[in-house]
Amino acid sequence: MDIPVTAPVDPSALTDLLDGRWAHVRRDARIRMSELPAPPVDLPTEEHRAQVLDSLRALVASGYPRAGFPKEYGGEADTGAALTAFEMLGFGDLSVMVKAGVQWGLFGGAVVALGTEVHHERHLRAIMDLDLPGCFAMTETGHGSDVQHLRTTATYDPATGEFVVHTPHEGARKEYIGNAARDGRMAVLFAQLVTGGESRGVHALLVPIRTGSGEPAPGVRIEDCGRKAGLNGVDNGRLWFDNVRVPRDALLNRYGDVAADGTYSSPIDGDSKRFFTMLGTLIRGRISVAGAAGSATKTALKIAVRYAQVRRQFDNPETGEEVVLLDYLAHQRKLLPALATTYGLHFAQEELVTTLHELRTDDDRAQRELESRAAGIKAVATWHATKTVQTCREACGGAGYLAENRLPGIKADTDVFTTFEGDNTVLLQLVAKGLLTGYQQHLHALGSAGMARFITDQVLGTVLERTAARGLIDRLINAVTTQDEETDLLERGWHLKLFEDREKHVLDTLARRLRRAGEEGADSFAIFNRAQDHVLRAARVHIDRVVLEAFVAAIDRGTDPAVTELLDRLCDLHVLSNVEADLDWFLGHGRLTTARAKAVTSAVSELCAHLRPHAGTLVEAFAIPDSMVGAPIALGAERDRQDAQRAHEAPELPRMEDSEEAVTP
Repeated sequence: MDIPVTAPVDPSALTDLLDGRWAHVRRDARIRMSELPAPPVDLPTEEHRAQVLDSLRALVASGYPRAGFPKEYGGEADTGAALTAFEMLGFGDLSVMVKAGVQWGLFGGAVVALGTEVHHERHLRAIMDLDLPGCFAMTETGHGSDVQHLRTTATYDPATGEFVVHTPHEGARKEYIGNAARDGRMAVLFAQLVTGGESRGVHALLVPIRTGSGEPAPGVRIEDCGRKAGLNGVDNGRLWFDNVRVPRDALLNRYGDVAADGTYSSPIDGDSKRFFTMLGTLIRGRISVAGAAGSATKTALKIAVRYAQVRRQFDNPETGEEVVLLDYLAHQRKLLPALATTYGLHFAQEELVTTLHELRTDDDRAQRELESRAAGIKAVATWHATKTVQTCREACGGAGYLAENRLPGIKADTDVFTTFEGDNTVLLQLVAKGLLTGYQQHLHALGSAGMARFITDQVLGTVLERTAARGLIDRLINAVTTQDEETDLLERGWHLKLFEDREKHVLDTLARRLRRAGEEGADSFAIFNRAQDHVLRAARVHIDRVVLEAFVAAIDRGTDPAVTELLDRLCDLHVLSNVEADLDWFLGHGRLTTARAKAVTSAVSELCAHLRPHAGTLVEAFAIPDSMVGAPIALGAERDRQDAQRAHEAPELPRMEDSEEAVTP
């Protein structure tokens, strides 16, 4: 393996590529973010909540909320811009990001997606302007991830033309509802709709939770969730409803309606299909969380890399000078593979946003594929954030443990990202089920030969649909004729083929495993439950391929040769560190020999050393305003570097035994 020399790169040239299609949104957001209060350190809860609400009012004044709303109500109907602007909020106080997401993404987004003209005309302008603060009341204590079986009821009373909303028992209380504890006035509430004595599945209604004076509405009980590990600028609360009556037009009735006499109607047949269609319209939440997690990860990496460029520790015996942290291979291995994967996830996120922005409303298959990919990238991006922020904290030692240096706060605020907007483990199972769509109906109908053909011709042919730069990636893969030990470890076609081969094998063996279990007579739950480890791996390696293809496509879009060269090496590191982390699989399945595996580990170390001079460029390219970075160890990096340089240029102090004043006892 011969690593080509990588020339220095202007960070701004790299920023141009990172900013992508919505660069103007990112530029505007950086200006807007600089005008907001810096992320706070240990503010009392009420002060923090008040500051966050003030920040939302400032966002309203700047026009931030309008991008995601329909033009006829004062919005701009620019989905990509709305998601990009939200992602940028992740560089600042994450409580502002979450509260903005609740108000305009979840609450407002649900009214747009699930409501009809009467709801839009009545509420959207007030929602955009923050005149109607709201919340998204879906999660229940007893059915957190199992939304389809939540227990709150909305029973239609034809005598009065009202829905009666009720919390039947403690497990049905609405739990962890953002904006509910202090500021919310209305909730988009998800409940089992009952009319004519028959349940019609989960639907959403607009339910007032406070009066104009701010007191709980009649029949509504509100409780503050209290102090949390992080995100304490968000007023999370619990909600109970005691036979609360709301008018019939409170039902967000795009997908299901109730006539005055109680007759139910829907354009979609089947409660289950209707439920998943409704949830599919709310896909923006998962995409938004993935993007915000990426922003927080970038902030942590910028702090840690800046610090590692100036902090010195232990003398080099050859020179007598203290060694900069980032010159240690172990330190490079902590930060640089994580930085490489962060770039890959950035490009995958950009592709995800673009796909949603361009999605046709009549393309059901594309919608399902997007929902699956959004679930997977959300899971991978938030787990990556949790791991990387912790790594950055450790890389900064005791300085990283100080609240003023932001890493503890980022760690606390992002920790919950792995479980809200969908628990990550559950989301990966959804990805895997999507990959195996169509398999279950063939489970009992096909013989072994038919099953083999199905796996080869249908499952793999469907799930390996290219996600980015299809022609380019096919050419790169087809150019690789072998995967033996003669193939260069930096060969991009080999990387793509290796990831694709891993995905094919894992899906193939998963399908066969499920098939065998079915033939043995196990019930469907037992079959899937016993294979959960395999299911999660199938989803994860699928997303690994999606991220790699997005990375390759982004490199191909570049026009600056120096930027392309740097990103090529960064992509090499992303790939080979992924392979190194999964060496047990590659060795155990004969994809790599022992010698080749050792070469991969050596290559990761060589790439880290090669990229070390460019680490500063790679984090500066994120273009995070210093006012948002906030951490003294990052902001004072250049000053510390100069101080350290002066210290090393000072004359060496005489050793005691060499001094004429030394006293011999």
